[in-house]
Amino acid sequence: QVQLVESGGGLVQAGGSLRLSCAASGNIFSINIMGWYRQAPGKQRELVATVTSGTSTNYADAVKGRFTISRDNAKNTVYLQMNSLKPEDTAVYYCNANVRRYTWSSEYVHWGQGTQVTVSS
Repeated sequence: QVQLVESGGGLVQAGGSLRLSCAASGNIFSINIMGWYRQAPGKQRELVATVTSGTSTNYADAVKGRFTISRDNAKNTVYLQMNSLKPEDTAVYYCNANVRRYTWSSEYVHWGQGTQVTVSS
C-alpha cells in the first residue's frame, strides 16, 4: 500500500503565505513525478504544479511567480510554497505521486486526501 498524507492547509488573508507538505509512505521503490492539484467548489480539479525526480518543474499560469514546488527525494515528500495568496486560490489542494512499488512494476498514480486552503479578502 502507498499513502500520501498532506498537511499545512488553513485560513489566511489575501497576500499571505502557506506551505503545504505531502509525504508518501508505504511500499515504494521509486517516485517519478509528484504534483499538486486543486479543486474549488463547483469547478473541476486543475493542475497547480508538478516536479520530476530530477527536480524539473511545471506551473499553471495562474500561480507562476507566486507558488514554488519542491521535493525531498530522501523523504518522499513534496512541498508547495504559496506566496501572495489570492481569494481565487481558495480550494482543496491534493497531492499526487507516480509511484513504482517494485523494480518490475509499472507506475501508478496515488492521491492524497486533500487539504483545504481558504484565502479571505
